[in-house]
Amino acid sequence: MAKLYFKYGVMGSSKSAQALITKFNYEEQGMRVWLIKPARDTRDGLNLIRSRIGLEQEADAIGEGIDLFAVFKEREKEFYEVIIVDEAQFLAPEQVEQLRDIVDTYHIPVLCFGLRTDFCTKLFPASARLFELADSISELKTVCACGKKAMVNARLDQEGHVVTEGEQVFLGGNESYRPMCYRCWKKAIKKEKDE
Repeated sequence: MAKLYFKYGVMGSSKSAQALITKFNYEEQGMRVWLIKPARDTRDGLNLIRSRIGLEQEADAIGEGIDLFAVFKEREKEFYEVIIVDEAQFLAPEQVEQLRDIVDTYHIPVLCFGLRTDFCTKLFPASARLFELADSISELKTVCACGKKAMVNARLDQEGHVVTEGEQVFLGGNESYRPMCYRCWKKAIKKEKDE
């Protein structure tokens, strides 16, 4: 039975690597995969998914106003047997609903990989919708520098200080974000305020 999956984790939890490995595994079985990412994610180029460990693959960049159900229906003659979405937190909530409709109408699995929350621990709108609609939700884990499970995407300024103000979306990698446990994140915020 086809399902809508949401596999979430903080920065550095191998979400993109897992998405690309999953694509490889499906293709190795002779299945056609539609690999997509939101066009908002331009960090590695518009049509490229790249993991921190060096895996990369071209993908279709999907703009916020694109109706994924309509595009999938239009491409039905190509018939993909699975859809994999990287950086799913940047989708529009309506696009999550369209993916849900693809699962139910075409009976194919849709695997979404992305962040749960932003740098202030607030849900991304698409992530919230995935929590509401996904059949299967699982966490990809990584650790804080202290050794505890990381759950916060701590945003760093140019000097490496943790910040809690700014736009929800700011593209960046290791230079801009650090996975932290909640305790270390709160401690870093307090330290910044005390200085």
